[in-house]
Amino acid sequence: MALTLTQVQSLFGVAASGTAAGNAATAIPALRRATAAGAEAKGVAREGKDPVTLTALAQFRTALDKAPSIEAALQDPRILKVVMPALGLPEQAGNPGLARRALLSDPADPNGLAARLGSTWQAAAATLGVFATGLDGLRDPAMLRRLSEGFVTYQYRTGLDEQQAGLSDALYFLESARTADSVFDVLGDPVLRRVVTGALGLPDQIAVQSVEAQGRAVAARLDIASLQDPGEVRRLAERYVIAAANRAGGAGAGQGGDPLAIITALSIRA
Repeated sequence: MALTLTQVQSLFGVAASGTAAGNAATAIPALRRATAAGAEAKGVAREGKDPVTLTALAQFRTALDKAPSIEAALQDPRILKVVMPALGLPEQAGNPGLARRALLSDPADPNGLAARLGSTWQAAAATLGVFATGLDGLRDPAMLRRLSEGFVTYQYRTGLDEQQAGLSDALYFLESARTADSVFDVLGDPVLRRVVTGALGLPDQIAVQSVEAQGRAVAARLDIASLQDPGEVRRLAERYVIAAANRAGGAGAGQGGDPLAIITALSIRA
């Protein structure tokens, strides 16, 4: 069965081409401004006063207060709208069935759903902890504060993409790249995958290949151990925001408009 670009994006957490402002020439200066000392703290503080963000958080609290069970809570779109971005899985906010089953699975069980879905899901289930704590754990004041802060930070970072394509992904990558110990840790995290494949010039449609083939393609171009080097991580982030700006601006037209043509043309072999 042929996959459309939209299906690839949905299945593998691939970002759609955006309409963000900025261009390749402004990409690195924008990243430098976003990572300047105190920039994020100020931005998050402003975002915490935004009416749209405040409304989403109020709806989250109302829905959580009324939820009759943890199963019901993890299927409520008002709750998932906050919880999933705060856990690093914003693309899954619209997938309540999977979210409920994965987040209620035991993250320590290698055969559990969260573990089988990859390191990002496993970390999310461990952070939330509702496998053991249930609804009371989700309502715990410390957990509510952590989720709310995570959501506000996510809102701030995604807002940066309206100024310069790729900034939110780049900031996450700078913060989290060191957690990847293997190529499969990279592929298992939607944002790390986007940044690494984007910085390396690999197309989104690599995601339709087997995980092993994807791993070989990445490993042939990147020494995963280099993700422990802040300088190398920074260089990859810079390459990514330039690539994201070019993509958002319509660079690479031709085959770029036809995802099936790209899949057909793609030839990455071991």
